[in-house]
Amino acid sequence: MNQSVKQQRKMMRVLEGERLETPPIWMMRQAGRYLAEYREVRKQAGGFLDLCYNPDLATEVTLQPIRRFGFDAAILFSDILVIPDALEVGVRFEEGRGPIVETVDANRIAQLDAEDALDHLAPVFETVSKLREELPGETTLLGFCGAPWTVATYMIAGHGTPDQGPARQFALNNPEAFQNLMDVLVDASARYLVGQLDAGADAVQIFDSWASVLDEDQFEKWCVAPVKSLVAKVKSARPGAKVIGFPKGIGAFYRGYGAKTGIDMVGLDWTMPMSFAQEIQSELPIQGNLDPKRLIAGGRALDEGVDEILEYLAGGPLVFNLGHGITPDTPVDHVSQMVNRVRGI
Repeated sequence: MNQSVKQQRKMMRVLEGERLETPPIWMMRQAGRYLAEYREVRKQAGGFLDLCYNPDLATEVTLQPIRRFGFDAAILFSDILVIPDALEVGVRFEEGRGPIVETVDANRIAQLDAEDALDHLAPVFETVSKLREELPGETTLLGFCGAPWTVATYMIAGHGTPDQGPARQFALNNPEAFQNLMDVLVDASARYLVGQLDAGADAVQIFDSWASVLDEDQFEKWCVAPVKSLVAKVKSARPGAKVIGFPKGIGAFYRGYGAKTGIDMVGLDWTMPMSFAQEIQSELPIQGNLDPKRLIAGGRALDEGVDEILEYLAGGPLVFNLGHGITPDTPVDHVSQMVNRVRGI
């Protein structure tokens, strides 16, 4: 890849700490069920994981929102649970229930091996390569993985729960076994992110969707430390790699999170007060943080939400995004309204 082209992509410039007059914009889950064209492709794929592992179809659904809205970044269409799937821990998706994961105990954890996981993920790397070939030159391509803690919560409980209590209890009762699980997930995830970077991703994002459920001690142990190790492994293998962290809902724990983990940009959720967001922005570039419900509402509620973010945060390095993923009930024309508002159209 021509490094000068990569460095001129708007999102990559913000990742370097630059403030742009018009911040780049993309949306978490931007390829998905709110788009009619996605739903058509989804019917062709069979199961959800079949879509994730089909390079042609995964490329198509990743490109759909770029064609429609001209976002400044495309994020690989995949799922955080491809890592346990690659570790031969059973994963399936049930309509109306979401992901169902084979549960692991201390004995099963001891058998997990990250060495062979990359072979299973080869179709994902092929998707990344195809995307880099087909995306417009100015569009940043993002890879991603789930943070070790968030992925582990599904492997312990077998599914999502309101407060991920099963994983929290397991970590307290079996700290050595849980540390072993963290170590395997860090190793497998680092290999996965490096593979995405090698295949053509410009930067990668780590989603810690369940970081908010831990107390301070457990947060440092199971969220901060594993992400720090993961980032270090990626940057050691690929110096100069850019990594975004999104530890959703952590409130005051956002303070110092960037310095502790080594990430280059932090994603903020929509509950973040603007004054606090400015404080975090003084530490490192930020991404976020529109409430997805405002995007559903549209109209004045949406305009006011966009304007507040721009008023408080556009004076520093900012990538405009939602404070969590777009939901299937979002009207498509509201997405256009948001993009135009951010770009001053």
